Amino acid sequence: MAEITHRRVFNIAAPIVLSNATVPILGAVDTGVVGQLGQAAPIGAVGIGAVILASLYWIFGFLRMGTTGLVAQSAGEGDRGEVSAGLMRALIIAVLAGLALIVLQYPLFSLAFQIAPASPEVEQLARDYLGLRIWGAPATISLYAVTGWLIALERTRAVLVLQLWMNGLNVALDLWFVLGLGLGVKGVAAATLIAEWSGVLLALWLAREAFAGGLWRAGAIFDRARLTQMARVNTDIMIRSVLLQGSFTAFLFLGAGQGDVKLAANQVLLQFLGITAYALDGFAFAAESLVGQAVGARSPTRLRRAAVVSSQWGVGGAALLGLVFLLAGPAIIDTMTTAPEVRETARQYLPWLAVAPLIGIASWMFDGIFIGATLTREMRNAMLASVAVYVAALAILLPAFGNHGLWAALMVLNATRGLTMARLYPRAEAKAAPSSW
Repeated sequence: MAEITHRRVFNIAAPIVLSNATVPILGAVDTGVVGQLGQAAPIGAVGIGAVILASLYWIFGFLRMGTTGLVAQSAGEGDRGEVSAGLMRALIIAVLAGLALIVLQYPLFSLAFQIAPASPEVEQLARDYLGLRIWGAPATISLYAVTGWLIALERTRAVLVLQLWMNGLNVALDLWFVLGLGLGVKGVAAATLIAEWSGVLLALWLAREAFAGGLWRAGAIFDRARLTQMARVNTDIMIRSVLLQGSFTAFLFLGAGQGDVKLAANQVLLQFLGITAYALDGFAFAAESLVGQAVGARSPTRLRRAAVVSSQWGVGGAALLGLVFLLAGPAIIDTMTTAPEVRETARQYLPWLAVAPLIGIASWMFDGIFIGATLTREMRNAMLASVAVYVAALAILLPAFGNHGLWAALMVLNATRGLTMARLYPRAEAKAAPSSW
């Protein structure tokens, strides 16, 4: 197998950094476009609607992460048939999950709005947004599966092409539907829906070799041992994802309870955090692929090298992003909203976003390492412990410091995740040892 060098890690990570960065940038454009209306309610509605869908979709985020880990290990073993079969299993689950969300949309959204203490105006606008976006569920969840497969095989340039197409189309339609046609919140939702379905068609074409040559035969897809392994891995990741998304959803909902202006300000600032997570996840994704291949090749030395080199890049990126947010944050806020009260409020909490990358980098990198090694039970347990600490931090800090306490608790969550997984890292190297197979 090829040597794990800084150049190789960079070649894997760079397209992912660029492609992932476009995802929160798209969220920033959504926020910025409705922000031009000069009102807080549309910004809050798009924010709450997007968070509700993200919370539902990332329950199935295991399809991206689990597919990457399992397929990378199969690639490291040299099992081409299993590389193809792994994608087919993930796509079957994705389509069924998407259809289930469409069928269950009304009770799910009603439950979400019972939990979210938003104003009547924000809630009605958010319902309009969700009513359109939900029809993209099968496409969005299928994109997780194909993206994970491409990352496992180090085909990150294809991921970049896919994201540039989807997000470029989405931005163009945003501007046309909202600013040109005056469709408001519904225009933002329609733009995303069209982009999602066009994106999944392109994704399937980029992964077309998985459908050729009979490598995906039904017997391989429905192999009992592989299905059992996939179920175990994905169940652990799903529990972890539910806990993580629940933490962020609680953050936004608790912010909504402090009024529409602070809700809108938090939504603007969450775009900074999104840019951080998605950009730095590029290096974590490189770790997923290389660590998974090292486990498949049964090489603890290669695994350690992959973890160290990818993490060095991650720390450097975190420091750079923190500096950018510190210096350019006020200007970025001003481009995202024209509402004076939202601008002023967002500036008060900007310092939290300057330190967020350095606080969170350990948790993001260990996520990549553990996914590649399919140490999903350890990830799940670390998340359970971290959420318990997060809840305690909220109970103490929110009443005492208000919205500052809310942001401080979120930093506590990420720091705890990094520390708990650091203690468990030796298990990753042990997983790659020949004696563990």
